[in-house]
Amino acid sequence: MPPEQAADPLTQDPHRIVHCPAHPDRLWMQHHNGIFLSDDAGRRWRELEDVPPSGFGFAAAVHPTDPDTAWFVPAQKDEQRIPVDGRLVVTRTRNAGEHFDILDTGLPQSHAYDLVYRHALAVDDGGERLAIGTTAGSLWVSEDQGDTWLPVSHRLPPIFCLQFQH
Repeated sequence: MPPEQAADPLTQDPHRIVHCPAHPDRLWMQHHNGIFLSDDAGRRWRELEDVPPSGFGFAAAVHPTDPDTAWFVPAQKDEQRIPVDGRLVVTRTRNAGEHFDILDTGLPQSHAYDLVYRHALAVDDGGERLAIGTTAGSLWVSEDQGDTWLPVSHRLPPIFCLQFQH
């Protein structure tokens, strides 16, 4: 990286950048240092602070028509790389990061070692159905924007990418 950007937290390992197809200037970034939001196609970013249970993670998805709604899968960073407190959760904001809901109904809430990588969180074209796949080979689907999750399988190989077909 250019030496003058070495101390800039925005250049330090963005994990995933997504945009709302209906509003492409709104960008969401899941970053090694947190979650960031841009309203000008990435020229300026603001960090969303105090995101429970963690701003760290790899996966990000945005609603296809509502740029204020986005989902993330938090994790512990650096040495452990597992869900925070051993609980697999998905976080969702519906107001551009002002508040985050912790969505855990149907997901393992103890001894969870399922990490969700960059492309293993998907949202369908209608913005209702989501899916997450983990490095431990588990796959969950939600039909209600993440409020509840149903297991599809816990016996797959590590899942690195998911996509809904149009």
